[in-house]
Amino acid sequence: MKTHLIRYAAWLAWNDLGRRVRALIRNRRDARAAAASTLSPGEQREPMKPVAVKSALIDAVYFSQEDGRLRVCLSNGEDRTFEGVNEAHVIAMVTSQSPGKYYMRNVRPASSVSPPERGRIGAFSVISRVQSW
Repeated sequence: MKTHLIRYAAWLAWNDLGRRVRALIRNRRDARAAAASTLSPGEQREPMKPVAVKSALIDAVYFSQEDGRLRVCLSNGEDRTFEGVNEAHVIAMVTSQSPGKYYMRNVRPASSVSPPERGRIGAFSVISRVQSW
């Protein structure tokens, strides 16, 4: 029985380490993108605010009320950004019993249409899908 507990603790530690590494990579990429921004100060958008979420599938959620941009950072390292998202959808996702299931049922099916870089998808407009690994 003790070996199962040790394996489980090791698995939890490994997953936590993976989340931290992905967060560091995401922060570094965001910092580089902000530094290399070619927009003038008047054209720059308001930065997206982080929204607290506890999910095994979703690492982080960022949302901007100004223009309805939503960024979902998945635990596999993939980032998806949407435009024109209503705040009620974001609140429903992060407060649901399983935010990952909500994302899989309501957001992801719409974004599986190609091309993934741009296009109108259901209620949201997909801006980009980024694989960070």
